[in-house]
Amino acid sequence: MKLNLLSCDAQRPDKRAIAKCITEISTGINEPLSSELTDILLEGDAVDIELEDKNSGSALRALRKLDIDYEIIE
Repeated sequence: MKLNLLSCDAQRPDKRAIAKCITEISTGINEPLSSELTDILLEGDAVDIELEDKNSGSALRALRKLDIDYEIIE
């Protein structure tokens, strides 16, 4: 499943928690790349990631908990 992370609406976003979440839920993204993607997301640009289908439900809940808006591409 592919997701487009659109924005983070949290009052004070936790960069470390967002980066950790991206690392855990996505396929093929390591910690340095997830930190870079988090910076891009918090600057206001969209980020594409790919999820493992077996984790999709819990991954989407984790994103909602961090106040990250997303859209499902595939």
